[in-house]
Amino acid sequence: MSYQTVGLIGKTDHEGSRVSLNALVTELKERNCQILVEARIKEELDDRSLEVCSLEELGERSELAIVVGGDGYMLGAARILANHNTDVVGVNRGNLGFLTDINPEDISRQITNIFEGRVHREERFLLEATVVRDGENQETNSAVNEIVLHHGKVAHMMEFELYIDGLFVFSQRSDGLIVATPTGSTAYSLSGGGPILMPQLDALTLVPMFPHTLSSRPIVVDANSEIYLKVSKVNTDNLQVSCDSHIVISLQPGDEVRIRKNPNKLTLVHPKDYNYFNVLRTKLNWGSKLY
Repeated sequence: MSYQTVGLIGKTDHEGSRVSLNALVTELKERNCQILVEARIKEELDDRSLEVCSLEELGERSELAIVVGGDGYMLGAARILANHNTDVVGVNRGNLGFLTDINPEDISRQITNIFEGRVHREERFLLEATVVRDGENQETNSAVNEIVLHHGKVAHMMEFELYIDGLFVFSQRSDGLIVATPTGSTAYSLSGGGPILMPQLDALTLVPMFPHTLSSRPIVVDANSEIYLKVSKVNTDNLQVSCDSHIVISLQPGDEVRIRKNPNKLTLVHPKDYNYFNVLRTKLNWGSKLY
């Protein structure tokens, strides 16, 4: 696929990111692309003549957005870019790189593959959380990885009830609950003991955080379910809902949190040789073939 307008997003104050961003500018200029630069990285680029815009405008106008950094930068950009019909690819300048899978040393070859259509494209769904207080919606935000109900204080238990599609599931005393997408199943959910979900699964994983009972276990549910969390009025203040650990919504005792699929989807572009199991094996240090 030939992209005419390409947006650049990246990690700031990072030498590796700066090198990759300038290498991308060179590659894109050779293809006569219109290059849009997110405002935060304009100082990282050698060419100061490039058009600078906000992330929202970049999503509106770009056919392809290239994110240079780690998964955190990708998550921050993805929540905005998913609102637009924008393909997204990541260059890994972070640690794990589950979502940013282009090797910085291989930018030229991979950009060539992308512009010649030798890629693997896939859609990932997002979640959205709405806080309801006294029957009125207070705030709504989205997440690519996970939405987490938790106490604002470390190692502080809270009480809540869980409903799925209006059906009561359980009440619980714990540090909170992680509701993760397949994309997020290798993030916070995994560290909490949750299962790894294949990206194409239309499912969610619900992972209790340090529950006050040994019988509480992660649950996998249909992604089209509505998750409803009712926070007990006996809780103290300083309760929160976090979206991808980036956005924090404050809660009060008695509030409700409704979690459902976001109508928008994130379109990721991977190298043609992308293999999810290779990613898992590499990032999680799984064993290689015996023979």
